[in-house]
Parts: sequence; structure tokens; C-alpha cells
Amino acid sequence: MEVKRTVEKVGSPEGAGEAPGAGPLERATASPARLRIAVSRLARWLRPTAAAGTLTAAEIDLLMVAERHGPVRMSDFAAFCGLNPTMLSRMAPRLEKAGLLQRSTEPGDRRAVLVRATPGASELLDRVRSERDDVLSKLLDELDEGQREVVMAATPVLEILAERLREQVREEGQGR
Repeated sequence: MEVKRTVEKVGSPEGAGEAPGAGPLERATASPARLRIAVSRLARWLRPTAAAGTLTAAEIDLLMVAERHGPVRMSDFAAFCGLNPTMLSRMAPRLEKAGLLQRSTEPGDRRAVLVRATPGASELLDRVRSERDDVLSKLLDELDEGQREVVMAATPVLEILAERLREQVREEGQGR
């Protein structure tokens, strides 16, 4: 089922901020595809930061999960990251060697491996988040007041969608 609805233009000149080549139909409707594309573009262009250095976006994401959920069993860590354990076991040693990820055995089960972000990883992630927040703040400042209000009003709804999608993926057992 395709969902489309008419949207109002909020304080923007004709065609401002639209995708290149967008015609009248694309400007007049909001669809799940446009939302997905816009969110993906924002995420992709916010990812690169000077603080991350040579770390990939996937490695930064792994560190964020480790910081949020650690210490956590390696198998659970893979599930939180949406990766298979083999892929994770290839990525973790590089982060461990860089002093950003710490692996240890679980005291009650010496076969289980626990993963946690190190204090160095937390400091790095603070710098990455700060850089990303600064970029986004500057972009928001370039919008007119009406556009900023729309973005800020939409933020809680986008958070709800993100949480529902995370739960759906977890329930379906799909890695994304």
C-alpha cells in the first residue's frame, strides 16, 4: 500500500530544499520513500567527522552500541549491532588493538566473552557526537523559523518511528 498525502510548504521558496529534478508531484506529496531518502541522506552526511579519523562508520556505530549496552556478551553485542557474530569477530580486534574496545571473559562463564567500550572510546564518541551536533546546529540555523519549528516538532515522531522499527527488526530477527 502506498501512502501519500499533500503537505504544506512551510516558509520556503518554491523548490527550496527539494531533490534535484523534483517535479510538481514530488514537491506536492510526502511519501515513505521521500522520508527514507531524506533520513538516509542526513545520516550519511553527518557520519564523517575529523574525530573519527580512520575509523569507518560501522566501527563508530559498534563503539556506540558497546558504550550504550556494555559490558555485554559478544553474541548479544552482535545482535544489538545487527551483525552476524563472524563479521563482528573480524571488526572487534581492530577496535581492541586501537584501545577502544575491551574484551574479557564473563566471571560466571569463562567461555563467554564480554565486550565494553573503553574510556578512550567514550571520549572519542563524545567528540564525534559534538562534531555531528555542531554540523546539524549550523544547518538548522540556516533554516527560517517556520522550517526549524517543523523539524523540531517532527523529531519526537521520528524517534517513535525509529524505536518501532528497531523493535520490529528485533522481533523478526532480521539484521539491518
